[in-house]
Amino acid sequence: MFKETKRALATDTLIGQGTIAEGKIISEANLRIEGEYRGDIECRGDVVIGECGIARSNITANDVTLAGKLFGDIVTKGRLIITSSGHLVGNITAHTLIVQDGATLNGSCMMEASTDAKQKAQREAAGVAGAAAVTAAKNEDKAQEARAKSRQAG
Repeated sequence: MFKETKRALATDTLIGQGTIAEGKIISEANLRIEGEYRGDIECRGDVVIGECGIARSNITANDVTLAGKLFGDIVTKGRLIITSSGHLVGNITAHTLIVQDGATLNGSCMMEASTDAKQKAQREAAGVAGAAAVTAAKNEDKAQEARAKSRQAG
């Protein structure tokens, strides 16, 4: 009579100040680091490294906010914010990058359009290419008609 409903409730994960953790984190929820963490992070949510936080890891996440120190690479599908107290030594691949005055960034940065933006650009390019092909075909038809008329007249 009653169905058991299972809801996946996302809870935030916290590595608190004074904590040292090591390993690999794979998370569906948001992650906040106020202590020290060593190891890779794969997060479908957002990652925040607080002012007291130190991470020696490569991070893949939706959005990342860095107010502490990070030694490693960041790949975000969304936005990376490096606050004035943030220090990053590593490479960035992000859709949007915000670096506040006073932040430190030592590494390279590659800005990538989001998947939606890429698909839109591809559709627009295909539309432009398709329109150019239609125009070229119409011009070719007109040229053939002109040649046929000149043969008839001659």
